[in-house]
Amino acid sequence: MNDLRRIALVAGGSRGIGRAIALRLARSGFDIWLTYKSRHEEAQSLQGEIHALGRDCELFAFDVADYQATHDALSQKADATPPHAVVYNAGIAKDNLMVWMTPGEWNDVINVNLNGFFNVVKAVLFPMLREKRGRIVAITSVSGEVGQAGQVNYAASKAGLIGTVKALAREVGKKNILVNAVSPGLIETEMIGHLPVKDIVPHIPLQRVGTADEVASLVNYLCSDEASYIQGQVFSVNGGLAMS
Repeated sequence: MNDLRRIALVAGGSRGIGRAIALRLARSGFDIWLTYKSRHEEAQSLQGEIHALGRDCELFAFDVADYQATHDALSQKADATPPHAVVYNAGIAKDNLMVWMTPGEWNDVINVNLNGFFNVVKAVLFPMLREKRGRIVAITSVSGEVGQAGQVNYAASKAGLIGTVKALAREVGKKNILVNAVSPGLIETEMIGHLPVKDIVPHIPLQRVGTADEVASLVNYLCSDEASYIQGQVFSVNGGLAMS
């Protein structure tokens, strides 16, 4: 792989935290492979912003929950040019109390948030191992660390990501691939639109909602050479809402 060109694959990157991550990595010199499911206009707009920064941005539209579609979109591409960084940000929420939760609500969230990580990383991991270098960052959630009523499906998927990151870090560390997780709390995105934000903010020591850029800056650091001795860790970005 050309040392002068580093590629970052951002899964779920057309909006919100994923968009901020893609832009931040592009500013750091990464060319971007941006995956999304159906938000074509937003993805194309972001592509234009990344091109304006002088970086390349290639778009991939597919459902991360579909193993074959993910493999078809990424595996051959990654084999020819392995990405240096993989950021898994794809995720959905279908909140409900468990007593009322449907199998569909459970399965849909698990399939995108957790199985999708397997599908995406599986498609690109062997070429990364061949290169003996790389970064993998999973975007999890404070709900996966402490649980949240009404989110048993979402919390399970994000807690599963944390366990997956720790296990994968043990598997691939000897090949110089660093695997970590970033766990946002209440971040100003579409996903908190249904939440009683005014009631939650008083419980946050910093007394405010976080920004997508604050999450992106940490992801950027973990994808940099400066983070070369950080492995299997979970970094919380939640203003103190949850403390371990």
